Amino acid sequence: MSTSEAVIDRIQLGAPRAPLVDTFGRAVTYLRVSVTDRCDFRCVYCMAEHMTFLPKPELLTLEELDRLCSAFVARGVKKLRLTGGEPLVRRDVMTLFRSLGRHLDSGALEELTLTTNGSQLARFARELAACGVKRINVSLDTLDPDRFRALTRWGDLGKVLAGIDAAQEAGIHVKLNAVALAGENEHEIPDLIQWAHGRAMDVSLIEVMPLGETGAERADQYLPLSTVRERLARQWTLEDIPFRTGGPARYVSIKETGGRLGFITPLTHNFCEGCNRVRVTCTGTLYMCLGQEDAADLRAPLRASESDEKLHAVLDDAIFRKPKGHDFVIDRPGRAPSVRRHMSVTGG
Repeated sequence: MSTSEAVIDRIQLGAPRAPLVDTFGRAVTYLRVSVTDRCDFRCVYCMAEHMTFLPKPELLTLEELDRLCSAFVARGVKKLRLTGGEPLVRRDVMTLFRSLGRHLDSGALEELTLTTNGSQLARFARELAACGVKRINVSLDTLDPDRFRALTRWGDLGKVLAGIDAAQEAGIHVKLNAVALAGENEHEIPDLIQWAHGRAMDVSLIEVMPLGETGAERADQYLPLSTVRERLARQWTLEDIPFRTGGPARYVSIKETGGRLGFITPLTHNFCEGCNRVRVTCTGTLYMCLGQEDAADLRAPLRASESDEKLHAVLDDAIFRKPKGHDFVIDRPGRAPSVRRHMSVTGG
């Protein structure tokens, strides 16, 4: 154990903390933490082409991120997902993965994972596996190189595919996340599913979410997954299954491909009733709901004292305010986004 880990663990010592449970009886067991708002892509549904990123001094240090995550683990979080932006572009981010791996070793944490665009996976896959990462999500909306470059504005599909190869070779299970975009990739969805299932990868389809100004009209991009499912059901046999990964996806098995397909439907089917998740930005802002603006500042109590008493008090108050459901509406007056912050800031 490093000196910084020992200090963090000393801070966490004391009487056992009560689990984080909201006023609707939902236990918070899943934490998504953005380690950076920066990304090497500019996906058309996620970011504007010319983004203004946060000044680096505003970001939590890796040591502060470790301490923050450890505080949540002490309160009953069992699944921890690191996100961005693109988490693997954060300098020295692997030191955070290595440090958090101690909670896997102790049994306090059941899963340490990440969501990535795959561009850096070829470099880091083996090291991630050595840190105890067994499963990752890779965002991939198309297998067409030209369309991939258009959707990401400058991404290289070849690097992402090489990263997926490296992750699988390292023994990491890969799940694909694909945003369904009207008029863009909707005709490719069956081929993407078939390709993924042929490589033993699950797929989750996601409805575009009205978060932040991106320069594109969300209402024009929006493709209801109810429509996608109807189309797929004409081609394949879909069977609802109770499989869950801790996230909001509802899964079906596809008889013809032998794989699983998830539907994440914040707009056509609200998935809030069993929400067990909260998100923390790279600046230490806690959002109790992806689709609401209410938030709590965790950076101030982190930096105010070596003790975590103030931090836990803020957590208690914030979880008490966790709403019953989100406020996503795709076609608002003036077509303004439901939530003005970008997904890359929130952790997507």
